[in-house]
Amino acid sequence: MADSSSEGAPYLQVAAAIRSRIADGTWNVGDRLPSRGELAAEFSKTLRISVGENVVRRAQELLISEGLLEGRAGSGTYVRAPVARRTLHRTSPPGAGQAGIAPTGFTGTWEADSTAKVPAPPAIADRLSIEPGDPCVRTVYEFLTDRQPVMLATSWEPMAITGGTVVVLPEGGPLAGTGVIARMAQLGITVARVVERPRPVPADREQAHLLGIATGSQATLIERTHYDTAGRAVETADILVPADRWDVEYDIALPEPGT
Repeated sequence: MADSSSEGAPYLQVAAAIRSRIADGTWNVGDRLPSRGELAAEFSKTLRISVGENVVRRAQELLISEGLLEGRAGSGTYVRAPVARRTLHRTSPPGAGQAGIAPTGFTGTWEADSTAKVPAPPAIADRLSIEPGDPCVRTVYEFLTDRQPVMLATSWEPMAITGGTVVVLPEGGPLAGTGVIARMAQLGITVARVVERPRPVPADREQAHLLGIATGSQATLIERTHYDTAGRAVETADILVPADRWDVEYDIALPEPGT
C-alpha cells in the first residue's frame, strides 16, 4: 500500500476520485453510484490504500454537503443536479417596506405554525431582554420553492407585548403576513431598527431533514431582532440559510459626500 499521508485522509482521496468521475462524465446527473462495498473494493485497488465502507460513507457525506451527491432513503446515492444559487437580500430598496418575514425578492411560498405561551429559552430571553420562561408566541416558518423547503426561520415575540391583541399571531388576524413593523404599528409601537448577526453553523438532523441536505452541512444562521424607538426588543428570529443554495447580500447606503 502507498503512503497516503501526503495525499490526505483516505475519505478525502475517495471523495476526490468520485469528483473526478463526475467531472469526466463517468457518472452523470441522476446516475446511481455503486454500493459502498463495491466502491470500497474498487478504490482499495485503484487508489492503493485501505478503503472500507465507512471511508466511502464519509466521502459520500462530504460530497452530499457540497451538493454533488444526494442520498435517497432505501435507494442509494445519486449524482445530484446542480443547485441554482439564489441571493438572499437582507436590505430593501427605498419605499419597499416589509411584507413579512420572507426576504426581499423571494418568489416562493411559505408555511407557518404559531404556538402561544411558549416559555422563552434562556438564549431567546437574553435577546428579548425578558426573563427565561416568560411566555412568547413562537412561529416556525418553512420557505418553499417548487414545493421544496429552501430556508427555515423561527420567530419569537413576547406575549407581554402582543398578548390579548388582534395581532398576537403573526400569520393570523387582520394583519396576517404583513410583518413585524406593520403589526407593531397597529399597537402604537414604532420599530426603529433591526439588528442582524449572521454566523456559520452546521445544520442539525432535524434541519437537514427538512431542507433535504446532509446532517452537518454548512449553513448561515441569521439572528435578527427588531427594536422599538425606546430600544426594547419586540421580536427576534433565527433564519437558517443553506450555504450551498444562498448568497446573503447586504446593500448598505452611504451618506452623501460632505454630509
